[in-house]
Amino acid sequence: MNAYIPTHVAIMMDGNGRWGKQRGLTRSEGHYAGAQAMEHIIDASIELNIKVLTLYAFSSENWSRPKDEVNYLMQLPVKFFKQKLPEFQKRNIMIRLSGNIDELPKRTKQSLIQAVEETKNNTGIVVNFAFNYGGRADILQAIRKIIDEARNEQIDINQVDEKLFRNYLYTSELPDPELVIRTGGEKRVSNFLLWQSSMAELYFSDVYFPDFNEQELCAAIREFQRKQWTKHSELLS
Repeated sequence: MNAYIPTHVAIMMDGNGRWGKQRGLTRSEGHYAGAQAMEHIIDASIELNIKVLTLYAFSSENWSRPKDEVNYLMQLPVKFFKQKLPEFQKRNIMIRLSGNIDELPKRTKQSLIQAVEETKNNTGIVVNFAFNYGGRADILQAIRKIIDEARNEQIDINQVDEKLFRNYLYTSELPDPELVIRTGGEKRVSNFLLWQSSMAELYFSDVYFPDFNEQELCAAIREFQRKQWTKHSELLS
């Protein structure tokens, strides 16, 4: 690909459970297949020179799923990072987190914090895991921080604008996504990066995430490039 590659790509990794059910497997087995697909997407993103990849790993709404499924999803980061963290270190991958990790089980929280801490000095692709993340909750926690600092006279509430506000979001140190992809056939944003993706291109794929591979990612980026070229051409005409 010689055309412009989006700096930040965000993916709603949807369809894992349905992928498993379709094959006579459990939803948890579908999530395991999704974790494997996630590795391939990280690899592909590195090859494509994407700078930031945000992965919607666990939504704040996912707590309403069956207890066994939630428990498995809480164990998955522990197993994943135990196996993959040394490799991420060697490959210069920086791990970031977006979401309220204080509500997570102790082992899950510790594994996520460890991944961030051990890779904080890496300078390659940033892989940002949105875990226990919700867009509305993200905006609310930012507002609470601003109110608290205004009460303590740390900031002037009259000086709060969009630029200042984004400094209080979970993704404050990351550029906003230019391309947001949702797999699995649904065409909803599902409370994902609501503020950050307000100007992003949206791409919806019918492919369940375990089958979402490098070719599918490239198809999404080509569509992004086509839209960018169309906009550019319209501006010049």
